[in-house]
Amino acid sequence: MDHVEFCSFLKRQGFDFFTGVPCSILKDIILHLSNDKEVIYIPATREDEALGIATGACLGGKKPVVLMQNSGLGNSINALTSLDLLYKFPILMIISWRGHQGKDAPEHLIMGKSMLELLKVLGITTVVLSKDESKKDILKAVEAMKNKSIPSTLILKRGVIE
Repeated sequence: MDHVEFCSFLKRQGFDFFTGVPCSILKDIILHLSNDKEVIYIPATREDEALGIATGACLGGKKPVVLMQNSGLGNSINALTSLDLLYKFPILMIISWRGHQGKDAPEHLIMGKSMLELLKVLGITTVVLSKDESKKDILKAVEAMKNKSIPSTLILKRGVIE
């Protein structure tokens, strides 16, 4: 699946508001959303800010997606636990997996190794997007988000979305 098809599939699931922080793995997705006249994309300077923007969009009747790299997940813990999980805001988080299998810049290795466990501890449904089952994976994360009425995550490794 390429980035255009990926974004179109998210829109078909009703997502109409996007916000996030730049990341090299997410760059084509973010660029496409920034130029898409059918949706709103608001760039954020920090991941917790993106969650706050998405929460406001939720309150305004939008169906939001937050895009971030996993190193920013650490910046987001307080916003996730004291706002989105506590008050049950259904937000889809697309998190790039920097440091996957120990391959990346040194600053990404610790979060790359611990991200899945951290999300599990928080009780957030986490689906690692695969090339072969990407639509099914997206639907699984969206269904969990709807059923639990809390954020869920799609984890995106480099090269899965082209």
